[in-house]
Amino acid sequence: MSKSSTSLEILTDATVVALETLGSHLRIARERRGDSLKTMAARMGTSIPTLRRMEAGDAKVSIGVYAAALWIFGKSEKLAEVLKPSEDEYATMLDVNRASRKRV
Repeated sequence: MSKSSTSLEILTDATVVALETLGSHLRIARERRGDSLKTMAARMGTSIPTLRRMEAGDAKVSIGVYAAALWIFGKSEKLAEVLKPSEDEYATMLDVNRASRKRV
């Protein structure tokens, strides 16, 4: 039996909805292209049950499998945009606060 991850227990409702939305988008993209679960799973190098879990928004599916799906749909560059340092306003605020304390 696999160990349950504490990180999955702390997911907010908004995060769960975002994963479900991503899964729904994945299913719609697959269906619009006319790909079966079997064909898409093979292209992604995963199993049909894993693909079904992804399409349901299961947070236990590894990020690598999601990355494979993004690559297949020509969207893998979007993954590099997540947590982009130049767009992390909170961290920038902390940097400014630290820098101003050093000057005093």
